[in-house]
Amino acid sequence: MTAFAHFPYEIVETSGESALATWEELKKAGRGAPVVLGDDLENLLFPFDPTDRARLTPIEDILAAAEAIKFPADLHQLRRDEYAEAMVYLGQIASLADFKNEECEAPLGDWPAETSYGSGLSVAYDTLTGQPRSPVHIALIPTDDPTAIPAYMQWGNFNQCPAAAYHVAALRAWRDHYGAELIGLGADTINLRVSRKPTTREEALELARTQYFYCNDIIDQGMGSYRKLAAGLMASDWWFFWWD
Repeated sequence: MTAFAHFPYEIVETSGESALATWEELKKAGRGAPVVLGDDLENLLFPFDPTDRARLTPIEDILAAAEAIKFPADLHQLRRDEYAEAMVYLGQIASLADFKNEECEAPLGDWPAETSYGSGLSVAYDTLTGQPRSPVHIALIPTDDPTAIPAYMQWGNFNQCPAAAYHVAALRAWRDHYGAELIGLGADTINLRVSRKPTTREEALELARTQYFYCNDIIDQGMGSYRKLAAGLMASDWWFFWWD
């Protein structure tokens, strides 16, 4: 694979069963910020193909853009603007002035009696069989700031996935509030682990709303409602994001 051969950062191989333990060891080793990579390396690493490298955004520019983002307010406004423009384009509303903010919200739903959420380190496992993959690759990103990993990986800006600067801003906000760590990164998937879960339903609902604006597929093609997602966020140490 051309992109893999030209990937500029150190790679460590392990197995799916050992991926998290190896990630922990590498984190302690001080050899950079480790991140477990998903199996679709061709799409994940395409920015590093020699034919695309000229279009890479300088890392410092992505990090500067992230610093300027007020998260989550700027993300919410971005999504409202995108949705309103799409509604005009599709003829659902006549003009942007006709747009109502509630049109881009997910269903509130009911609070579930039981919940299951959080797939752990999903990028280390086969999507269809659930079996651990082998080999699994862990990239060592040359930074002491793990929130900068999306900038180094040039990750995002496809489908409804935000640009890399928004991922950096999100990771920094969630690190500060929830002790979130980026552990797995696939071609269209992020696995985060948190050390502090939301403690009230109100806090969890607000977090669920922000996560929906960040990645609408987790409700639209997953949990189905804000309350079901919020209940999962109160129960699980792992957050999963997927952009179809």
